[in-house]
Amino acid sequence: MADNARLLAIQVLTPLLTQRGSLRTQLAAVESRCPDQERGLLRELCYGTLRYLPQLDQLLAQLLRKPFQEKDQDLQALLLLSIYQIRHTRVPDHACLNEAVNATRVLGKEWAGKLVNAVLRRYQREHDDLETQLQDKASFKFNHPDWFVAKLQHNWPEHWQAILANNNLAAPLTLRVNLSKISREDYLAALKTAGIDAQTTPFSPYGLRLSESCNVTTLPGFADGWFSVQDEAAQLACDLMDLSPGQHVLDACAAPGGKLCHLLEHTSELDVDAVELEPARARRIEENLSRLQLQATLIIGDASKPDWWDGQFYDRILLDAPCSATGVIRRNPDIKLLRRGEDIHALAQLQAEILDNCWKMLKPGGKLLYATCSIFPQENERQIERFLARQADSQLHPITAEWGLERPAGRQLLPQADGHDGFFYAVLEKTG
Repeated sequence: MADNARLLAIQVLTPLLTQRGSLRTQLAAVESRCPDQERGLLRELCYGTLRYLPQLDQLLAQLLRKPFQEKDQDLQALLLLSIYQIRHTRVPDHACLNEAVNATRVLGKEWAGKLVNAVLRRYQREHDDLETQLQDKASFKFNHPDWFVAKLQHNWPEHWQAILANNNLAAPLTLRVNLSKISREDYLAALKTAGIDAQTTPFSPYGLRLSESCNVTTLPGFADGWFSVQDEAAQLACDLMDLSPGQHVLDACAAPGGKLCHLLEHTSELDVDAVELEPARARRIEENLSRLQLQATLIIGDASKPDWWDGQFYDRILLDAPCSATGVIRRNPDIKLLRRGEDIHALAQLQAEILDNCWKMLKPGGKLLYATCSIFPQENERQIERFLARQADSQLHPITAEWGLERPAGRQLLPQADGHDGFFYAVLEKTG
């Protein structure tokens, strides 16, 4: 496969269309082969195509007489990203068509050149009529799978349309300033000196939101650990932990390590165990700790099982639970493709197992912060309500804050345009 952005994007998208891998893993596997000047285009093609995939899929289905076989999903990917370019970018249509036909040759499927050309030319001619025919379908109108739209309507009758609209936007680039090295005001000034526009986040005292995305490794102080990339909603976890120096702390599902590093930056002399199931993801934690010059005990283990625990009880536990990630779709648009409605029940079961297991490790009087990047109550407030009902020595510690929505158990943030992601928090205290 030739190493240009369009063909590498096809290589990224093709396995996703057959439910293999994730956008981040597939993109990481090819990005180093992309010329530096085309990496922005590569990311734009991959993220943009997946962001609008529910609509693109339906448009393409109208243009094909029959679906492609699995062995030809690369052609499906080619047509989807080509329609995306015609529909959403400034690339001239003729250039897009020429590149698409040329791509069939590089893919070794020159026979498909006429088909690709015909499909894209028909889309050029008929796009208004094609879109009009689909406007009554919820999945097309709101650019999300039908199951997702229906579930949101049920769970958030007053907010569902705003959630869907915000999910379709690109997320802002937000930094967490390392206050152990530099103040937020001084780092904001350093960015201004470098010609980079940024604003302070309204809810996190650590955050700066950049007006435009960029290569973060080129920002002032990257190598010196002055900041980390982290959404504002995730930055709120640290203060909710109520930390003191010398405490024994567990980060139960630690990768990639953003919240873990924030705890260590914030409070000195913490004794932190960081548990992660997957060795590959644990390496991300090590990289972040190394760059920020922080230390924690890294344990490869399953947070739903006690076999890794040494029996020493924890003062504080951070449980950023595995979840549907439906609050961060704008950062991970492949969730629209890969997530299924039936996944939510299985994830809720796993969350309950991890909660119950970690609770046994918490000292009386200790606190557990439960967090997800989900917007579904089944994984959030209802999960906490069920936990409180079955654990007699647990009580809900109220969260008083200006951010998010107060819920019967915990506090929910919903994704905001030019603001934070969707997130949920609940603080649980162990009595007795």
